Amino acid sequence: MNTGEPAVQNQLVEENRRLKAAVEELSALNEIATAITSTQTLEQIVDLIVRKCVKHIKVEQGAVMLLDEKDESKPFHTMIRKQDSLSNILPYRLDAQLTGWMLKNKNPLIVNDLTTDPRFKFMVTNDFPIKSLLSVPMMVKGKMIGLLTTFNKKAEAGFTVGDQRLLGIIAAQSAHVIENARLYQEEQSLIRLQEEMRLAYEIQVDLLPKSQPVLPGYKIAGKSIPAKDVGGDYFDFIPDGDKILAFCLGDISGKGIPAALLMANLQATLRGQTLMGKDCKDCVSFANEILYHNTAPNKFATLFYGVIDSTKNELNYCNAGHNNPFYFSHDNKLTPLDKGGLIVGIMPSVPYEEEKIPFNSGDLLVIFSDGVTEAMNAAEEEFGEQKLIDLIIKNRHESPENLIDIIINNVKIFTSGQAQSDDITVVIVKRDD
Repeated sequence: MNTGEPAVQNQLVEENRRLKAAVEELSALNEIATAITSTQTLEQIVDLIVRKCVKHIKVEQGAVMLLDEKDESKPFHTMIRKQDSLSNILPYRLDAQLTGWMLKNKNPLIVNDLTTDPRFKFMVTNDFPIKSLLSVPMMVKGKMIGLLTTFNKKAEAGFTVGDQRLLGIIAAQSAHVIENARLYQEEQSLIRLQEEMRLAYEIQVDLLPKSQPVLPGYKIAGKSIPAKDVGGDYFDFIPDGDKILAFCLGDISGKGIPAALLMANLQATLRGQTLMGKDCKDCVSFANEILYHNTAPNKFATLFYGVIDSTKNELNYCNAGHNNPFYFSHDNKLTPLDKGGLIVGIMPSVPYEEEKIPFNSGDLLVIFSDGVTEAMNAAEEEFGEQKLIDLIIKNRHESPENLIDIIINNVKIFTSGQAQSDDITVVIVKRDD
């Protein structure tokens, strides 16, 4: 009688079991690799990984937690799925404790009885009891980008070293695919942002005057140099017949398409009110109501709005929270134009004032955006109002077009080597001597 036969048979059974497990593992890995590499969106990839892990690790739940790239301690995206993919997401609590442990250790974690583990027993609830968990880090080039976790092993024996190995391989495969998907999404977001900024720039440029206005007895010019990140500086000339000219300069909050659309809204409103013959304060008040009731709470604008009547040589203006323009008399006496009220769009029913002043022969009005005075050099010093005042007085004999170019060139020289961080806009009105 060969007493070695049972031992050989047992060895063969065990070998077959190992081979079967290896084949199943390879089959699972191949299935997952094929599936995730043919899936494009990050949401789809994460969802697929969770469902495959639930199936092949034979658990009740699975989760992928991705970490915030700017702050590793803050998870920014978590998906939890039941084995039945048609069921709703269960509110399993993935506490910061688990994330913190994994960030510190960056090693696989098996807990087959959470009720006896002081680190994680708080995760056990009556409604959705978490009995056990297996969690592995998702690493890319030595950096942890997330966690792959499974909950409640169906086998009574709990999670095994084999489960840990399989989940670790899945996590390693998935991490690179997820990172590539994330980078792709970021690239697409950047492309969309660049396209939005291009469209916003085109809208902004199209809204600006194409030529300098003509008003008897006056020389008038305006110019705007948009920053690389399109902001919301805006100016306009609105003729009301041959003898009256309305003009404005505003700074719209925000950037991109929203700022450009707000600019278009403001322009249409002011043009309509001007041509209806409204007073300055009424035009600004109406613009405030339109912006407040039709735009988001964080959208507003500073605005200087003025009207020159060349038959009376008078300037009527309303300043809604804008930088005070400089009004220079022929002998260089400076008067800041500060009558008006709050910025437009921030609250309803704002009372606005207007002021009427004579526009005497040789007088000069300079309206500017904060991109001029707040322009910074490498030492983080601002160009400032005094430099602007001195520059204007020194060159006031120049035409408005030339004086604007002188101002802009001096700002660029002052900030030499620094990127332009804000729009630079100047409007100048000069009465003939």
